[in-house]
Amino acid sequence: MENKVRVRFAPSPTGPLHIGGVRTALYNYLYARKMGGDFVLRIEDTDQSRYVPGAEAYIFEALKWLGITPDESPQQDGGFGPYRQSERKEMYRQYADKLLEEGKAYYAFDTQEELTAMRERLKAARVVSPQYNAVTRTSMKNSLTLPQDKVQARINSGEPYVIRIKVPHKEEIRLNDQIRGWVMVHSASLDDKVLLKSDGMPTYHLANIVDDHLMKITHVIRGEEWLPSAPLHVLLYQYLGWEDTMPTFAHLPLILKPDGNGKLSKRDADKNGFPIFPLNWEDPTTKELNVGYKESGYLPEAMINFLAFLGWNPGTHEEMFSLEALIEAFSIQRIGKSGTKFDIQKARWFNQQYIKQKSNTELAAYLKDDVHQNGIEAEQGMLEQIVEQLKERVTYPGDFWKEGQYFFFPPKQYDVKVVSKKWNEDAVAVLLRFKEKLSEQRALDGDLVRSLFQESVEELSLKPGKVMQAVRVAITGVGAGPDLMQIIAILGASEVAHRIDQAIDQLSTHVS
Repeated sequence: MENKVRVRFAPSPTGPLHIGGVRTALYNYLYARKMGGDFVLRIEDTDQSRYVPGAEAYIFEALKWLGITPDESPQQDGGFGPYRQSERKEMYRQYADKLLEEGKAYYAFDTQEELTAMRERLKAARVVSPQYNAVTRTSMKNSLTLPQDKVQARINSGEPYVIRIKVPHKEEIRLNDQIRGWVMVHSASLDDKVLLKSDGMPTYHLANIVDDHLMKITHVIRGEEWLPSAPLHVLLYQYLGWEDTMPTFAHLPLILKPDGNGKLSKRDADKNGFPIFPLNWEDPTTKELNVGYKESGYLPEAMINFLAFLGWNPGTHEEMFSLEALIEAFSIQRIGKSGTKFDIQKARWFNQQYIKQKSNTELAAYLKDDVHQNGIEAEQGMLEQIVEQLKERVTYPGDFWKEGQYFFFPPKQYDVKVVSKKWNEDAVAVLLRFKEKLSEQRALDGDLVRSLFQESVEELSLKPGKVMQAVRVAITGVGAGPDLMQIIAILGASEVAHRIDQAIDQLSTHVS
């Protein structure tokens, strides 16, 4: 199909994938699926000096965990490969040469010291943004200022050079961004960016334009930080004669710090106690471990739902969307222009909702892993009963074990506040009567336990509220939790009797 939608996510393997990058991948994926198109994963590794071992594998693993599946990637050829820029090196030179031949690019031989000196001169002259541009290039060491024979002699001698784009001096460059509308930039504000580095590798600017063209990318959906580069990219499409096939641009809003002041960073995430990466990442140099969302107990479906709403909304009050529902509802037109605050409380809320939606069988599997790791055997039926009682109270799968340990162990200590206020002769009397009634039953359920408790307090002319917390603390050790009668039914009469005896024995000095 000639006009098939093709989008790409093109991260650099310079470290772990940031959560903002995950959102960019998600929006590209949603749009591709919505339009029946292709989602391409391309690795932009032209800057070999910043390459980090393990980073590329991390990108694949993170997207796999979230269910963001590429149609084409270094692992899945779709006929437009290679999908690593470092493996496409030979392709780029011909386009740089074409620009040189047509006078739209030039050789530059300036050393780092000369570039620094130029910027210092401009700073001294109070130039706000010192640049290598249409004005300054006339006084620099390049093929525009040097005679042709000298240029060739320098190249022949092996002197290092870069190839720079020749930005026109007075031109207006326009692009129609799908999120921001028309963006107009005067060429005088642009610098003559390097297209090909001295090692023969292209910069992002050249490589991404060539790759997008050759891979027939129709829509470039990327972060707002690339908006200042977009006019340069439009100019490159024009210079290379590809204006008619130039992709449609959509620059996504920034993800802001929780307080809304500035772009979210790893430092902000660390300070506020939440992850910034989807999976655990151990820095290969410092060996510092950064805990990811997966290992922190976030479900992939909750993260997808949360990230989708960081900049996009469906236009309704509905918040819960499966990946399939997001694909159905997604549109670029409903992505906002302004930055969106990163609200970790909302991420936790989504996680809670997705846990509640799961079946007891699915949730029991989480608890079963923790139970086994602690050397305990428990029947599936009991595990399912436990998660049924706890699922309204947990945020992460690991909370079933943390919150529900009293299902497996009698209390080692008792809530001091409850004991000091509620433990008395009445509480002990009810517990003894209650234990007696429970021991007469072959099987328990919540309703039966409730009626036996009611009988126990009524026979002693007491009110349930007066002793309920003391009964709870005797059986669980804590002063709050899910339905106590259901807890007792799950534990069984024998275990409850043992715990009552233990509590009365250990708390005997507190009886007033």
